[in-house]
Amino acid sequence: MREEIDSDRRHFLGTALITVAASRFGLVNLTNTQDAAKSAADANMTAPSDRSSFDSLKQIDAGVLNIGYAEAGPGKGPPVILLHGWPYDIHAFVDVAPILAAKGYRVIMPYLRGYGTTRFLSADTMRNGEQAALAVDAIALMDALKIPKAIVAGFDWGSRTAGIMAALWPERVKGLVAVSGYIAVNLVANQQPLPPKAELGWWYQYYFATERGVLGYTKNTYDFNRLIWQLASPKCKFDDATYDRSAQSFNNPDHVKIVIHNYRWRLSLADGEARYSAFEQRIFTRPVITIPSITIASDFDGTAADGKGYADRFTGKYSHRVLIGIGHNVPQEAPKAFAQAIIDVDAF
Repeated sequence: MREEIDSDRRHFLGTALITVAASRFGLVNLTNTQDAAKSAADANMTAPSDRSSFDSLKQIDAGVLNIGYAEAGPGKGPPVILLHGWPYDIHAFVDVAPILAAKGYRVIMPYLRGYGTTRFLSADTMRNGEQAALAVDAIALMDALKIPKAIVAGFDWGSRTAGIMAALWPERVKGLVAVSGYIAVNLVANQQPLPPKAELGWWYQYYFATERGVLGYTKNTYDFNRLIWQLASPKCKFDDATYDRSAQSFNNPDHVKIVIHNYRWRLSLADGEARYSAFEQRIFTRPVITIPSITIASDFDGTAADGKGYADRFTGKYSHRVLIGIGHNVPQEAPKAFAQAIIDVDAF
């Protein structure tokens, strides 16, 4: 039963709970591990980035949202959509975008619902953070931008969203890069308990399940999310300026509602929307991903870093890479390795 449990429910404290060593990995479907690990070490963010932000932001109506996004590279280049997670934002890709733009890609980095300048078009729309809603948002963005097909890549919520897009709409996705692998949530499997050490890593989900947690997150969003950054990427020495540029996106009026609903929905403590139920039922079956894919694991993934738990979900050309000494925010901690994975999957 353990392997059926949502693969995203891993040790959140990463190296604080588990010492990850390359010699312990029985790696399967692993390509260029040593090169990937070296690239990650070379790109590890131990000083402020040379770039502070994006040149400009754009807005477009897409589905139920007016989505804010940054764009880099030639407008007619092959499109790449980069999806962030919680508690991060598009600045996770500030060093990835110029690498891809220099290769001729059109790079699009949207704020997810509840972040940055993205807003709901109607006050009556449910502030819903369930996984299918986020995937539908991304497809709606592609429709609005008239992009028939794109490479999609992400981490955390963004990885889950990208994976769902690839599984449900393979005709829209040319290639996939997914940090932490196949992490779509199955609500039934997600009810199964984990060992105590692993449960400890998910303390914030149980906190969010309480009204005290809602009040605490509302009052302390800035400090709360900075703590998550530190726990998820313990070796990343980010400075105040680096965190602050992303923290601004948490001032979105719907941020708290989206975050709380996302984690309560995962624990079956909040309902989703009927409009997404058919998608969720398909996601719960753990559909295979047939398109070219690269999954990336890091120290954050603990014993799941070998990728064995989800390797069978990828039936197209597939590679798994492990980055040693890197936490959860892979594109910001190892931008060269993340960008290279996108370039490589395009060549599959």
